[in-house]
Amino acid sequence: MDARAVTDVASLARNWWVFLLRGMVAILFGVLTALMPAITLVLLVLLFGAYALVEGGFNVITAFRRRRGERLWWLLLLEGLVSIAAGVVAFILPGLTALMLVLVIGAWAIITGVLLRKLIRGEWWLALSGVLSLIFGALVLVWPGAGALALVLWIAAYSIAFGVLLVAFAFRLRSVRERLPGGMPHAAPGRA
Repeated sequence: MDARAVTDVASLARNWWVFLLRGMVAILFGVLTALMPAITLVLLVLLFGAYALVEGGFNVITAFRRRRGERLWWLLLLEGLVSIAAGVVAFILPGLTALMLVLVIGAWAIITGVLLRKLIRGEWWLALSGVLSLIFGALVLVWPGAGALALVLWIAAYSIAFGVLLVAFAFRLRSVRERLPGGMPHAAPGRA
């Protein structure tokens, strides 16, 4: 592993809990979505908007923590800004049609997937999250007229799977933290 890759992993390992929180938020969003299949389109838009804003906020915070000397911190910042923009659009235009919502979510998932796959090499949990986002986004864009119930269930399944992968990645980061050169002290949330 080269020095730059060790620095990337060390930075991620210090902030493992951010990935854990992101994963937990994604799982919660997916479960709530699955439990309420008769949800109205407006509520779905608002739930998606809230999720995208929270997820984007975590990404922006993590990116700014990684910006000093990190080569790819801007990818995480870009992903965060895209997520925040998707959330803002969802709140400003809650009357979006089902087709527009599908296109926004599909495009968001593809962009997230591309950026996640490039964030760090050699970490298959994060790469798998990116691949899952790409597949989900492509399916949503190919079959946009699948219906509101199918959309709700697709979003629920995607969010839960994505969240589980992020939680697994967080625990993987936590477990490798002490094996990095020089060791890593246990960092509490908010301290890095």
